[in-house]
Amino acid sequence: MRLDKYLKVSRLVKRRTLAKEVADKGRIEINGKMAKSSNTVKVGDELTLYYGNKTVKVRITDIKDSTKKQDAQLMYELISEERIERPKIEDMSDIEAF
Repeated sequence: MRLDKYLKVSRLVKRRTLAKEVADKGRIEINGKMAKSSNTVKVGDELTLYYGNKTVKVRITDIKDSTKKQDAQLMYELISEERIERPKIEDMSDIEAF
């Protein structure tokens, strides 16, 4: 199954067009390698998704062409979810401006 379709069906991303855009911008990896929306995913693959301020890593456990909302989370196993802390403005006072 194509990566963008899997992300939409599993509800890791809300819309397929958004999944395509995110993948093509290099914010998704399959097994540690940068992925494009047209890449094929299979059971056992590990996906790393880089959202705005968090990183989510999942392992694909099932592939379906369509699924109900309550069953979507059964398509993957959450490995890790990390928040990326961004520096606060007050912490940046010692950085010189151009």
